[in-house]
Amino acid sequence: MAKEISGYLKLQVRGGQANPSPPVGPALGAKGLNIMDFCKQFNARTQEKQGQLLPVLVTIFADKSFDFVIKTPPAAVLLLEKSKKKKGSGVPNRQKIGSVSWDDVRDIAETKMPDLNAFTIESGMKMVAGTARSMGLTVSGTAPWEA
Repeated sequence: MAKEISGYLKLQVRGGQANPSPPVGPALGAKGLNIMDFCKQFNARTQEKQGQLLPVLVTIFADKSFDFVIKTPPAAVLLLEKSKKKKGSGVPNRQKIGSVSWDDVRDIAETKMPDLNAFTIESGMKMVAGTARSMGLTVSGTAPWEA
């Protein structure tokens, strides 16, 4: 018999660096979950993604047990890593801060594919390119589907 779900909790935690301090501790503690149990499990499952910002969807059950799913890093974080920038532009329509190539966009789209709402890699690339434009990054070169 399936457990009764009492709620969900979304967090963004750096891989391998979950600890009971804010924001993880208070968010889990307010729901009555074992904070250290979550931290140990999360850190064990994210050893290979050390330091990357990872979204986590925690499913909370009625008996105060939990299960969690680790998603892929946000496209914006991956784009900043590829472009070697610290943050996006304050006015992305006027001030461009850098550029990424279509090969970089393809790599990010392939990484994000399990979490994207897209069927083909090209549509995933268009989504990632849109995120890049809204951050003030230009996508250099011609799109593979236009060549």
